Amino acid sequence: MKLFVFGYGFSGQALGRRLKAEGWEVMASARRADDAARLVAAGVRPVVIADAEALAGALAETQALLITAPPGPDGCPGLSRLVPALARARAFPDWTGYLSTTGVYGDRRGRWVFETSRLAAQSPEGARRVAAERDWLEVGRGMGLTVGVFRLPGIYGPGRSALDRLRAGQARRIVAPGQVFSRIHVDDLAAGLAASIARPRAGGIYNLCDDEPAPNPDVIAYAARLLGMEPPPEIPLAEAGLSQQAMRFYAESKRVSNARAKAELGWRPAYPSYREGLTSILAAGG
Repeated sequence: MKLFVFGYGFSGQALGRRLKAEGWEVMASARRADDAARLVAAGVRPVVIADAEALAGALAETQALLITAPPGPDGCPGLSRLVPALARARAFPDWTGYLSTTGVYGDRRGRWVFETSRLAAQSPEGARRVAAERDWLEVGRGMGLTVGVFRLPGIYGPGRSALDRLRAGQARRIVAPGQVFSRIHVDDLAAGLAASIARPRAGGIYNLCDDEPAPNPDVIAYAARLLGMEPPPEIPLAEAGLSQQAMRFYAESKRVSNARAKAELGWRPAYPSYREGLTSILAAGG
């Protein structure tokens, strides 16, 4: 069995590690020579995306295709590269997954959102994700591919967590009254994707997140206690001096339900809240 990842970053690496442990071969897109060298060192077969023949050949061998690269002003880069290559190879992976964001829901003033909730993206990034979701689902219907969409909140894990920000002196406890975020540990994300690969459904849309949306200051304070540090002082949002993009992020508050993923995929987060996730990262030396 072979997995192809378009955009082998934090999330793609987590799924790659999980499937490699189950005997899968992992392939990933490479844009430059140093990308290819990094992939080889990680035990991943690089595929130069500018080489149309090589890309089509790799997709012809692929059973699971994951697209993680974010869309830009010109749309999803995976569409322009992968769709022609899939058509050229007459390739039909058993599963195609597109990683989106819970930002497509916009601000819900702390209320719960579900996969059936109205989309109301409030940022350019969120609007691009809405368009990319639509395009990939249409490609699935048009080409007979089993495409699923996964809406993700903030992703954390070893090397990328509140623990790391505290150690680096970069953690801030920004207070926005009533605001909560959902999160997901990167290993829980990989487990959710693997569960979908085992139970593919064309047109499936899933929120993958933990069970406990929480305010940012609570997470930072808990991480500080784990490290035996004094938590940073709370900073009112209006005094935080955030960039316009960061302010857009803090302007949204919602609780994201993972009930569908649990019911349809049999998935359960191993880290149901930030407490279990951060404790596990620290215990593992992270």
